[in-house]
Amino acid sequence: MSTLSDRPNTALMVIDVQKGVVTGTHERDVVVANISSLVDQAREEGVPIVWVQHSSEQLPKGSDSWEYVPELVREEAEPLVHKTFADSFEDTDLEDVLAAGGIGRLVVTGAQTDECIRSTIHGAFVRGYDVTLVGDAHTTEDQTEWGAPPPDKVIAHTNLYWQYHTAPGRTAAVTETKDVTFGN
Repeated sequence: MSTLSDRPNTALMVIDVQKGVVTGTHERDVVVANISSLVDQAREEGVPIVWVQHSSEQLPKGSDSWEYVPELVREEAEPLVHKTFADSFEDTDLEDVLAAGGIGRLVVTGAQTDECIRSTIHGAFVRGYDVTLVGDAHTTEDQTEWGAPPPDKVIAHTNLYWQYHTAPGRTAAVTETKDVTFGN
């Protein structure tokens, strides 16, 4: 159980699945479809969904590339967290949103694996959250030109090390879309 007292609830996080972020990413359509099915499942089960949207010089707020992909539509009542750093907690109201919902466990999806996903799962974990990464619902672009492994290896490595991540009083896990349970 999370180290956060009085936070028994789980939320689905959808991080940066924006047009300019996921265009050309590894298995983009499969990942977006998996996230879409999780959004549907969360809504059916009454599980909160927290949407995170990045902006930067390359991804200006309000631009077409900044918008979420058309396959994923946020409902008005679902919180939207705007961020400018990789970790979704840094200089945002994410912690306030989660505290208000009594949320101590996060089920994480989105992009990009080697930047915002990794930063956010680590940021959540050190802040006391239980964190489940959905192994087939996050993606990244090919950065082999700059010495990175191919995207499928980046994703596989992230899934591998996260399933063995440990700390007192918290759990880290990796699961596939078909096996996600929100447990609220």
